[in-house]
Amino acid sequence: MPSSRRGSGSVVLPSGQTLAYHTRTQDEEDLPHANKKTMADHLRKYDSLFTLTPQRMRMIVEAFRDTLETGLQKKCQIVPMIPTFVFGWPTGEEKGDFLAVDLGGTNLRVCLVTLQGEGKFELTQSKYRLTEEQKQEEGQKLFDFCAECLGNFVKSNIVSAGGKIEEGKNIPLGFTFSYPCSQERIDHGELIRWTKGFGAPNTEGHDVAAMFREALVKYEVPVTLEALINDTTGTLIASHYVNPSTKIAVIFGTGCNAAYMEKLPAIEKLGNLGEGSADEMAINCEWGAFDSFEHEHLPRTTYDIIVDETSNKPGEQSFEKLISGRYLGEILRLVICELIDEGVLFLGQNTYKIEIPYVFDTAFLSLMESDPTDELLMIIGIFTHFFALETTLAERQFFKALAKLVGRRAARLSACGIAAIVNKMGYLEDGCSVGADGSLYNKYPGFADRVHEGLVDIFGLKGKNIVTHHAEDGSGVGSAIIAAMTKNRKEAGIFVNV
Repeated sequence: MPSSRRGSGSVVLPSGQTLAYHTRTQDEEDLPHANKKTMADHLRKYDSLFTLTPQRMRMIVEAFRDTLETGLQKKCQIVPMIPTFVFGWPTGEEKGDFLAVDLGGTNLRVCLVTLQGEGKFELTQSKYRLTEEQKQEEGQKLFDFCAECLGNFVKSNIVSAGGKIEEGKNIPLGFTFSYPCSQERIDHGELIRWTKGFGAPNTEGHDVAAMFREALVKYEVPVTLEALINDTTGTLIASHYVNPSTKIAVIFGTGCNAAYMEKLPAIEKLGNLGEGSADEMAINCEWGAFDSFEHEHLPRTTYDIIVDETSNKPGEQSFEKLISGRYLGEILRLVICELIDEGVLFLGQNTYKIEIPYVFDTAFLSLMESDPTDELLMIIGIFTHFFALETTLAERQFFKALAKLVGRRAARLSACGIAAIVNKMGYLEDGCSVGADGSLYNKYPGFADRVHEGLVDIFGLKGKNIVTHHAEDGSGVGSAIIAAMTKNRKEAGIFVNV
């Protein structure tokens, strides 16, 4: 009988539930396993595939910057560089009650934001879960659901119910809709394409603000839709409201995106906006589409190509598919499946559970990378409980190193995007803050440090002048601030038609 050791611990499921386990690891397994040398040989191969050199990163930054410039000059580009009609920065003195609705990748969030001036605010919010069915059903039904939830939120927050909203009062609303839209004015937006796994028909090519207004009338919700915004634009404005050194906002989560403030003359495709006195406008880059279709600049591996070709949007969102939380677990799973097919891993074990696409959550990579135990008990827990697979220490060390390679590549590519904007706007010398949000940035161990390391690899020591920090709530507070800015701007007679 082979000698065995016992290991125990707990693993946090994506649902937030904690699962305790008690399992054994064996020095000489009953089942055939890959030895330490085999795993080290394979790791060398993946190390060369997933590692980005500083030189390669600088080439990506140059191509990225060119793509951003093209998007400002011409309409209908792959990276669309969408004018948001958010003119300039908030003053910090915006005040009053504003509502925000945020249609995110997993939840619908409704917020009541009381702006108090001087960068201060109060927030009351509710969240409503979105099912996979809702993401695929008729577009108007999706907006009806949004309006119904907002109506219920307003009713439960009126003064007579112990809330702050005066009954019958019409409240300005910011609608955070974080999918690529082309906008001709701030309270309008035509959906270019769904991302983040949405596929609701009869929505692409339609004005989503008009669809939401129709639903608001149907459910008799007492609001005025002032602004349709992207969460990244909201993050930019909210972060600057609280920390005025913020010049760029980035989201690294289920999707990925960036926004920054551009000089109006540089947005050549805008043309004449009519009467007004503003010299800057926030740009929503929608940079997840960088290098789509042509695939000339990004270092795609076989696994990235499989992720792309089996996705609901083949060829599109190329940058996003290398760095977003939606795909990192799947990239690692495909590597594991390749090694199963080659007879390297899990011989004699039933591997059907791990062969299901997208079953390997990106949260598992976080847990694997941060496993502090010598025996890597967290990784034992993941493989035994979720996939019914026994692992050796050598295999677990390999999985941990592989998770690190995939996670590090995502962070370094993310740094390339930030560097392209810094380069374009000339922010390197004086430095700037970058408000960053999203589950990868907030929860993935070491992600922010690797982004900073990447910026130093691109720019040298001056890269330390660019500092990311946890952004303010863009989709709630940012949306409300933009609704306030828009109301104030139009009342002041500035660019009233947009």
